[in-house]
Amino acid sequence: MKSVTVLGSTGSVGQSTLDVLSRHPDRFRVHALTACRDEQGMLSQCRRHRPAVVVMVDTEAAARLREALRSEGLEVPVLEGGDALQAVAEAPETDVVMAAIVGAAGLLPTLAAVRAGKRVLVANKEPLVMCGDLFMAAVREHGAELLPIDSEHNAIFQCLPGGYRTGDTARGVRSVMLTASGGPFRTWDVNAIAGATPEQACKHPNWSMGRKISVDSASMMNKGLELIEACHLFSLEPERVRVVIHPESIVHSMVEYEDGSVIAQLGQPDMRTPIASGLAWPERIEAGVESVDLVSQGALHFQDPDPERFPALRLARQAAEDGGGMPIVLNAANEIAVADFLAGRCRFGQIVERVAAALEAFAGAGCEGLEAVLALDADVRRWMQDPEGLAR
Repeated sequence: MKSVTVLGSTGSVGQSTLDVLSRHPDRFRVHALTACRDEQGMLSQCRRHRPAVVVMVDTEAAARLREALRSEGLEVPVLEGGDALQAVAEAPETDVVMAAIVGAAGLLPTLAAVRAGKRVLVANKEPLVMCGDLFMAAVREHGAELLPIDSEHNAIFQCLPGGYRTGDTARGVRSVMLTASGGPFRTWDVNAIAGATPEQACKHPNWSMGRKISVDSASMMNKGLELIEACHLFSLEPERVRVVIHPESIVHSMVEYEDGSVIAQLGQPDMRTPIASGLAWPERIEAGVESVDLVSQGALHFQDPDPERFPALRLARQAAEDGGGMPIVLNAANEIAVADFLAGRCRFGQIVERVAAALEAFAGAGCEGLEAVLALDADVRRWMQDPEGLAR
């Protein structure tokens, strides 16, 4: 019986994780659940999964949840604030931590779980994008077991030789191929994409995801962040990570070997598959996912991304090649720009324009150590709010 903490339990990945856990009550029990401010979603999860403790980052949401739990007679302690996230991530009662908090907010609790030597299932890209070298060094130093849950990185992990550990250099690998559906704008006119609405950007053809990640998928910034993440997870240079459009989302990624072999992982576009893989690794468990019927599918298609339609990919690859603080700048600028787009404060086409401007403004920025990473992240976010007023 393994004890599991889910960071970001009310989000899409968190909900899928709890679905898989509920199918195996003989193998897993829920220790802690965390969310930012969705107290109603957390209340529902407390009713069903009876965690030992929950964390609400937002103080007012925590107070509302305590009152709701008390009125229903549910004795579940409610902690609050960012420090509580780290506390439950590193708690000795936890064996496995699912890191599914979207954005830079997931960095510190995920790093806390790593430093506590947990099995960490990393579904949020930001820890590795923001400080991949530091993060992977902590994995090695503290003996943590890091398993990727993003469908693409989990697919690559499954296609690497038996016994492979993330961060190692896999022998005989020529390159890896990250597949991308192309999102809702794969066939749109470039000019039309620039004026797309939040509703259109969030209407993903294959995957059910949160709004921020859906927008990143529409711009393909999501794939750019995954490229940076793959470099750290699998010890690869950026030029050995290729992105290919695969509209059917059946092949989740591929590994090409020096002998010409290409090994791919296939499955339905359902996050429960990589979640179950990470929870049970190296075993396999039922995840509630239907089998892929390749005969009914009929055909699988692949093509190179259109650089004019998806300029975010170029920015991300350049940030990966430049290294230093550039991935931090890319991620922070994108988070602010996407939030502004979803709030109606900028057009879709301005997201990449604003990220490009931030990369230019912070060109050459370096960062050594966690404090420097957090400081640069904060500087970029302030600059995005007032690029004219913030002096470098």
